Amino acid sequence: MAETKTAAYICKGCEIGTRLDTAALVKTATKSGKMNIVREHDFLCSAEGVAMIQNDIDNEGVTHAALCACSRRAKTEAFNFPTIAMSRGNLREGVIWIRPDTDAARETTQEMAEDYVRMACAEVKAMTVPPGNQKTGTVKTLLVVGGGMSGMTSALEASKAGYKVVLVEKSAALGGWAAKLHKRVPTREPFKSPEDNGVADMVARIEADSNIKAYLNATIAKTDGAPGRFKVDIAIESGAIAQEDVGAIIQATGFTLYDANKLPEFAYGKTPNVVDQAGLEALAKAAAAEGKPIRRPSDGQPVKSVVFVQCAGQRDATGKHLQYCSGFCCNTSIKQAMYFKDSNPDIDTVVLFTDLRTPGNGEDFYRAAQNKGVIFSKGVVSQVVPSGNACTVKFKDLILNEDTEAQADLVVLATGVVPNSGVNIDAPVAAPAAAPAEAAEGEVAGEVIATIAPESILNLTYRQGPDMPQFKHGFTDSHFICFPYETRRTGIYTAGPVRRPMDILQAQEDATGAAMKAIQAMENAGLGKAAHPRAGDLSFPTVRLEGCTQCKRCTVECPFGAIDEDEKRFPLFNESRCRRCGTCMGACPVRVISFENYSVNTVGSQIKSVEVPDEFSEKPRILILACENDAYPALDMAGMNRNEYDPFVRVIPIRCLGSVNTIWITDALNGGYDGVMLMGCKHGEEYQCHFVKGSELGRYRLSKVGDTLKGMNLETERVHDLEVAITDIATLPQKINDYAALIKSFPPSPFKGF
Repeated sequence: MAETKTAAYICKGCEIGTRLDTAALVKTATKSGKMNIVREHDFLCSAEGVAMIQNDIDNEGVTHAALCACSRRAKTEAFNFPTIAMSRGNLREGVIWIRPDTDAARETTQEMAEDYVRMACAEVKAMTVPPGNQKTGTVKTLLVVGGGMSGMTSALEASKAGYKVVLVEKSAALGGWAAKLHKRVPTREPFKSPEDNGVADMVARIEADSNIKAYLNATIAKTDGAPGRFKVDIAIESGAIAQEDVGAIIQATGFTLYDANKLPEFAYGKTPNVVDQAGLEALAKAAAAEGKPIRRPSDGQPVKSVVFVQCAGQRDATGKHLQYCSGFCCNTSIKQAMYFKDSNPDIDTVVLFTDLRTPGNGEDFYRAAQNKGVIFSKGVVSQVVPSGNACTVKFKDLILNEDTEAQADLVVLATGVVPNSGVNIDAPVAAPAAAPAEAAEGEVAGEVIATIAPESILNLTYRQGPDMPQFKHGFTDSHFICFPYETRRTGIYTAGPVRRPMDILQAQEDATGAAMKAIQAMENAGLGKAAHPRAGDLSFPTVRLEGCTQCKRCTVECPFGAIDEDEKRFPLFNESRCRRCGTCMGACPVRVISFENYSVNTVGSQIKSVEVPDEFSEKPRILILACENDAYPALDMAGMNRNEYDPFVRVIPIRCLGSVNTIWITDALNGGYDGVMLMGCKHGEEYQCHFVKGSELGRYRLSKVGDTLKGMNLETERVHDLEVAITDIATLPQKINDYAALIKSFPPSPFKGF
């Protein structure tokens, strides 16, 4: 093992040299930081500065370097030294840019900078160079589950990029719902008329593509392994099992139409003349095959009038039906109204809506329908009453504010969609309710409708469950702001309407993005690197088993299913599944889990390296533990905007609030810090945490800190949890100042000097 040799580098550029006493910073790094080599440079990120550091690595044997210059988020390409351990001291965004350039502020600004130098030196000495995950997988084949438009698009895009694809479709043909469409909503200018659904062309391209192997009438029986080395059992029609090795997975399993039988007030099932949108597509395809107009199902006579009922069972505020919009129903009704107008302009076509949404084509498609004579009326339908071969549609006209009705040969319900997400692994296990004896499966029996429990899609061998975690309304969970394709299972991505409501064009764009992310995951897995959001990170968690108490907190709290248990019930890390969030580290009560470049010690040593003034100095010390994904970037940008905040805070970036081990808070308070502020991402249904559950888990643990504070005879307000978004650039400094003012109103910490 090479001898450890440390070095600190102080940059004087970007006004650092004019605002700070850099000679004093050199002295701090030498005496307090105890670094073997300490150097100054006018512009550390310049070619000469980088060459100086590289020369020390090559010729002086430097193994650990503390770069005291700008934020660790800046100049990452210039400061790229992969063979050594490296820390960053933020003197620019974190010190001089958030402090006024006045003589009165110079003393506290210098103290702030010297602390950040000490912290950088302490951090790097607690780090080792990550060797990279040795349990890598090098398989570069992509598995796509679902052969609809989303799945076919992912397969074709991955193939175009040069990757092999295994495509699994449960039915006998590719195409999904799109194959059942007579035509699709137009995707290009001038958006005047429906266009071909495009399925036949895509299927032909897949069949001719040597990179794509398609399994039809097949399902996933078992999924084991990790990115780069998944092993998948595919149950095929013959009853046999085909085995495939794949590097990443895309779940593109689409949706099921909302059951119109749950809308008895609209007479679905009571007359064949009330259909859902899929039912009308079937009528249109059959009519086109015969070369005839769409006919009334009840007697085969031509349709003379049709009413489209929007938001039938969706956007429902009562909670009885779907609370969300399908994202395509309005455009679909416009398209279907054109089926009638294009065959016979004299057919009365009325679209009853509350809000009309036409994503992707502005209002051009809507205007084209108006020009063809389609009538759009703002109204809420209360009831459809069948009478012979016709129907009476009762609704409230929202423009005239009166109840009225319309007669129609055919009524079309826009019923919305339900994602095919598989088993909800987070749902409490309950005994299934017995269906009424007289009600067949799927049949309406009074108000009770027998339901079929969802089957697993992926059949994962994860201790957390066989399918993907679900978001609200049953859609597969993914980071809806920053990483829309990622799920809580590393190397497994979702695309299309199984992820969120969307139309065909959006689904194809979604599927292309998912394919690119899956390719990135396979490539990173082969190199032993982390995926999003710490893409390229070579570190991975290790555990000292001799200190493990087998409490299972790490296995339970890991948001990504990366930790199992061995035969002795010790945690077993699957490094390729790990996102490097550190939630396991924060959960461990005995602190035996760590990463080479991030550990209880790397943060703890920074906390302890800060000079805490005595109780008579009137200079409090406030620790801020800031999430590196939202809070720390917001602080950096606040500095770029020269937004000032209190000089008595010391900021340490952390990977996630979920990685916070409570020992850091205890150590800080015992060491004389006057307050601790934790900055994490928003959690809950509209979470912004890049590690999905990290901030929520961290806050749950931190909710118990109040008892510790009371036991130390400290005010509970000394520890403050703050939700921070990356956009809180202007407001965050004021929140820090408000908290600092609160801390200053308390007596100094009684633990100063101990």
